[in-house]
This record gives sequence, structure tokens and C-alpha cells, in this order.
Amino acid sequence: MSIKLIVFDMAGTTVKDENSVTQTFKDALGEFGYQIPESVINPLMGYKKIVAITKMLHEYEADKSKITSVLISQIHDSFVEKMISFYEHASSLEALPHAESTMKTLKAAGIKIGINTGFSRNIAEVIISRLQWREKSVFDYLICSDEVAEGRPNAGMINRLRQMAGLGENDEVAKVGDTEVDVREGQNARCKYVVAVTTGAFTREELEPYEPTHIIDDLSELLSIIL
Repeated sequence: MSIKLIVFDMAGTTVKDENSVTQTFKDALGEFGYQIPESVINPLMGYKKIVAITKMLHEYEADKSKITSVLISQIHDSFVEKMISFYEHASSLEALPHAESTMKTLKAAGIKIGINTGFSRNIAEVIISRLQWREKSVFDYLICSDEVAEGRPNAGMINRLRQMAGLGENDEVAKVGDTEVDVREGQNARCKYVVAVTTGAFTREELEPYEPTHIIDDLSELLSIIL
């Protein structure tokens, strides 16, 4: 059987990210008095952002009674506001090399292209709009972390994309992402290929222990794997 659907992550995988997501996340936490190093934040960037905030608070807030749903929502709202503003005005927002051409080539071969992300829908839509990916017909389906009960590494987003593509349980799917949680998501969704890319938050050496089926340095390498 051949691959029917490929699910791509956004920031760090198909969208160039010069540490802007990590820095914005750091700024949002700092606004509420939490000074957290980027090295600690980076590994969590593939997660649903509400989950990442909760994890950070449990690690850095000694008084657990302060960790309330209100505080988590306030930090998340700040992150979303800052992230939308960044993507609306960033002059450097662009797709990673060969991302658009690779997705278009795969689409031309009859493979459905899904995009999923740890971002909420309002952030993702700004990126899609700025890059004109709908106008360019780069992808078929988009699902965001706030549209499922559980984000990565839960398989919910990939399973939703399978449904959107009208695929059956035995239809083969591939997942492409740049973080540990992307890899585990693909594994939990029983993807035939779980392809990790070194263009984002993790190096090849950091990705290897999670045992993706492939590790690539450029999205164009995906074509030889899939086709």
C-alpha cells in the first residue's frame, strides 16, 4: 500500500522559525514573573501551548495554589496575542526551503497534505494567510491543537485529519515534524513513516533517541522516502 496522507507540522518544519515561538513563549511567561531559560522551553514547543504553560508552572512555581486555570489562561492569552502580532507584522515570515515545492509535488502525486500544529487556530490562520498557502493550494487540511480534546503526543489531531481525508483504518499515513513530541505523536497514530527534520528545535542527535523512521535535513529528501 502507498501513503495516502502526509501530516506536516508548521513552525520549524514547514515554516521558518528563528526562535520566535520560544522567545514569545518566554516573554509571555516573563510578563507574569516567570523567568524561564529558552533551553527549558524549546523541548516543549511542539506541545499544545496550554499544556506547555502548565508544565512550566508546575516546574517553576513553588506555591502550587497559584497554579490556577485563570493564571494559565492569562499567560496563554498573552502568548496568543504576542504571537499573532509577531506573525502579522514579521517581515521575515517565510516557508522553509523546499517546503512548498515538496508539498505540491506530493499533492500532484495524489497524496493528501495535512497540516497540524501546537498553535491555536487563530495563530495558524495568520501564518497560512501571510504565506498565501490556500491561494497556492499547498495543503488540503488544517487542524490545530485547540480543536481536539488532547494535543500532541496524543494521536487526536492526526486521527481527525484521517477522518477529514476520508481514510480508513488501514490507509497508510506519514508524519513529518521537528520535535520529540511530533515523533511520539506519529508513533501513537501508528504512522507508517515518522520523519523528523533537523530544521527546527531539535538536532539530529537530540532526535535519534526517539527513533523516528527517518531523520532528514531538508524537506526535499522526503520525496525519495515517499515516492
